[in-house]
Amino acid sequence: MIYTTLLNIAVFQGIILGLVILKSSLFNSKSNKYLAFLLFALSIVLLNHVFEIHGVFETYPLLRFLDNIDWIFLLPAFLFLFIINRIDDDVKNKQKTYLCYIPFVYNSILNTIICLDVVAGIYKIPDSYMSLINILQIIQLLMAVIIVVFLPFYSYFMIRHLKNSQEKKWVITLLTILYLLLIVWLTTYLVELFFQSDISSVMSIVAIAATFFIHWTAYIGIYKYKLAKNKEAIYQFLNNDLATLTVHLPITENNTTEETISTEEYRESITVDNIYFQKLEILCREHHIYTDSTLNRERVAEKLGISAGYVSQIVNAVTGDNFAHYINQYRVEAVKEMISNPEFENYTLLTMGLEAGFTSKTTFYNSFKKVTGQTPNEYKNTIK
Repeated sequence: MIYTTLLNIAVFQGIILGLVILKSSLFNSKSNKYLAFLLFALSIVLLNHVFEIHGVFETYPLLRFLDNIDWIFLLPAFLFLFIINRIDDDVKNKQKTYLCYIPFVYNSILNTIICLDVVAGIYKIPDSYMSLINILQIIQLLMAVIIVVFLPFYSYFMIRHLKNSQEKKWVITLLTILYLLLIVWLTTYLVELFFQSDISSVMSIVAIAATFFIHWTAYIGIYKYKLAKNKEAIYQFLNNDLATLTVHLPITENNTTEETISTEEYRESITVDNIYFQKLEILCREHHIYTDSTLNRERVAEKLGISAGYVSQIVNAVTGDNFAHYINQYRVEAVKEMISNPEFENYTLLTMGLEAGFTSKTTFYNSFKKVTGQTPNEYKNTIK
């Protein structure tokens, strides 16, 4: 009774937590949606286990279609997608993410074909095709080993691209817990398959461990706001509160080289109305490129279609500051907005600085003091 109650609570909490992540503006992001999908898939796995315990499949045989789909194949896939969507685009774009779904799709099609015969009785698979079915099931088993063993292992290599050390530690823990669950499940499944052993007790332990996984994710992810530490949620927040200047200009690559125009002509054209400066303002105010800690003149120049030297010349002529200080001013304003917003009260000042694009505590504190005349702590105390 207690066992099934714990499972039911875990299923309910997994669904609710997934909906919170998807619907909340604070947690919703392209990365976190895969964590929500992971929780949904895990909840379905546990729900099928509850149905098995209570004999629901005997009462409602068609529910076997839901049970015979190995939703567990989606767990390592969704966690992998969760991780790579939190790293740099240069690394992320090299990953062929669609490959993650192949084992699940293959498994779903094969098991549905078999269920239409065994469960629904819509048709009868001829005996002459059973050897082919057996071969397809062997392939299915090999895919299970690949997706369960190797994809989480490969995910560890992706984690190294995360910049935030606290986030990296949390994601490693998350991956390790799920990896251990998957390995135990696969080992138990293979033992049952080849040795015809009773695996019910081990599966019960795995199910209880899965409930702990959901509870732990809820506590750490929501209560401690670890899930909210993603740039896309902050982008959305900053977009609403910092984009005070809207200039509707297309941000496109410009292949015209400024070397064909004299330096004097450039200097005469560099004012606040300069088209490249306005594009730069849009990139900062609306696209928040300053939150990228690896941002430099060269990358900005590439976006604007001009040289890095001309970027410096524009910024210096219009603002009187160098490029680094210009970008850091936006980062400081972003931190000030986060300090003032109660949604970020569980963030440390350093976390806010890192999310705003600063690369270290020293750079953050020095830049904040230079822009505001106060340290971040002093500023925080003055607005209370």
